[in-house]
Amino acid sequence: MAPARVVIIGGGVSGTHAARMAVGMEANVTVIDRSIDRLRELDEVFGAKLTTEFSTVDAIERSVIHADLVIGAVLVPGAAAPKLVTREMVKRMRPGSVLVDIAIDQGGLLRDQPCHDPCRTHLCRGRGHPYCVANMPGGVARTSTFALNNATLPFAIALANKGWRQACHDDPHLRHGLNIHDGQVVYRAVAQALSLKYTPPESFLG
Repeated sequence: MAPARVVIIGGGVSGTHAARMAVGMEANVTVIDRSIDRLRELDEVFGAKLTTEFSTVDAIERSVIHADLVIGAVLVPGAAAPKLVTREMVKRMRPGSVLVDIAIDQGGLLRDQPCHDPCRTHLCRGRGHPYCVANMPGGVARTSTFALNNATLPFAIALANKGWRQACHDDPHLRHGLNIHDGQVVYRAVAQALSLKYTPPESFLG
């Protein structure tokens, strides 16, 4: 039996973990991303076990319609996910194929999300079966809670020990998580998405 064809759109943290799982299951894996540097990093990590491709409309369409599994892992921090996959692409996917859009919490990469209810996924029209359900980690609540706690505990300790202002000043990652301060939008992508004025956090953090 030929290996499954897995296409991952987005080579960030989620996309890389998805690729590692798929490669471990001996699938034929392709990662599509618009960052040349990130694609080079993935090439160095996975070598010949994985194919990388620069993100273009043609590349996405060609890969999606021939895939057995498509994983949408595109994330623009603080902003809506770009709409990269059309309903027509989904309809042209292979029989029995599945599209899992883990970017759905940011709006998803499907231009028309055909299904949000996991119990009704099999009723979606077309050959591809989209799974576009928000908060997918909630399906494995215990495991995801431990993972989230491990990732966020250092930030919580910094906030408790230093106070929010000094903690944000010292840590750029924590500072980038600040969206609103004193009625001002201090995250650029949020301001752009809502057509509001952007105020750099450095202006009040010093």
